[in-house]
Amino acid sequence: MSSENTHHEEHGEHETMNKKTIWRVFFYLLALTCLEFFIALVLVEKGFLQRGLFVNIVYIGLTLVKAYYIVSYFMHLKFEKTAFIITTTVGFIFIAYFIVLLLVEGNYLQLHLNHQIN
Repeated sequence: MSSENTHHEEHGEHETMNKKTIWRVFFYLLALTCLEFFIALVLVEKGFLQRGLFVNIVYIGLTLVKAYYIVSYFMHLKFEKTAFIITTTVGFIFIAYFIVLLLVEGNYLQLHLNHQIN
């Protein structure tokens, strides 16, 4: 028992992860997923919302909230040191930025190369 307490004190980053927290986060994720399905299957299909930029932004926002909960609780990033969190976040931002740049550049090339070929 003594070695278990010492180990827990040395690695106290998981002290707030208990069954109650896990189930709470699970139900948050379930509610967000149900909201996404409600938007897709009821609001968009019945014509209350039009498919387009607004619906896509809502989906992206809900997905980012779900990603936050998954990464912070189930991947235990919430309990890590601040420097590690910043390093990981900056890396993710650069990867997303480069993906957007590649998509923009690919779209530009597609538009201009199609005009030259035709």
